[in-house]
Amino acid sequence: MIIYNVTIKVQHSIREQWLQWLMQIHIVEVMNTGCFIKYTILKLLEVDDSEGPTYAIQYFAKDRAAYNLYISQYAQKMREASFAKWGNNFIAFRTVMQIVS
Repeated sequence: MIIYNVTIKVQHSIREQWLQWLMQIHIVEVMNTGCFIKYTILKLLEVDDSEGPTYAIQYFAKDRAAYNLYISQYAQKMREASFAKWGNNFIAFRTVMQIVS
């Protein structure tokens, strides 16, 4: 199984609206691609939140092919929609992991 992890720091001023958008719109759109079988939203603890909270959204793909399909056909559109909605009010970075055990 492959985990596509998106870590995002959001400014305090958009936190509530961003979380609502994330859960009601963005994740629904990502999951509707059919590339992932489940997801989880986490809030990072013991990090500097002075500029805003940090979240990790983990999307679980059954295999590398499903993840690759998402990256090649959907990821750019999703990223562009995020920037169009929130501008520079967030910082995101992505990692890909494989479950070993």
